[in-house]
Amino acid sequence: MNGSVSRIDTGALPGRPCSAAATLHVVGEKWALLAVREIFFGNHRFEAIARNTGAPRDRLAARLRSLEQAGVVERRPYNERPPRYEYHLTEAGRDLAPVIRALLDWGDRWVLDEPPVVMVHEPGSVPQPGSTDTRVEGGHGHDLDAAWVCRTCGEEVVMNTLTVDVRAPGWDRAGPTPVEAAPEAAPQ
Repeated sequence: MNGSVSRIDTGALPGRPCSAAATLHVVGEKWALLAVREIFFGNHRFEAIARNTGAPRDRLAARLRSLEQAGVVERRPYNERPPRYEYHLTEAGRDLAPVIRALLDWGDRWVLDEPPVVMVHEPGSVPQPGSTDTRVEGGHGHDLDAAWVCRTCGEEVVMNTLTVDVRAPGWDRAGPTPVEAAPEAAPQ
């Protein structure tokens, strides 16, 4: 699929037309997101992904196929006989890193007493093409404390500074807008 994600007609999905709903249609199943997490962590082979997610093998295989078809992951051969493949995130898959980080942060704050996994920021390190591993020999990383910053104004975003501008035709913030009936023709 060359790294492009399958586009979804939001009108074909139930409920409010929304990018979040369309995204969850592609990656919202538990095993799909956990597979993305593992590939993001650098585990590319099926055995490692299966072990680290705890997913049933048949379900994981189905999720990886759907992620590949959607353009989120790509398979790369690592063995010819027998044919074996590794899974790597496409550009679209790598763009899910903030989603994985947000889920980790939320779980650390609201679900777990101690974080079992911590993102480490290695300033000045650059990943090799196709890799998410940015560690450098002798690097001096620190636990990531990321902020949500508006690229337009540079300000940190906090919830009370956000509003919603609904741009889907036939919808407003409360939901679907009533369809106005055409005026009736006057009797002649």
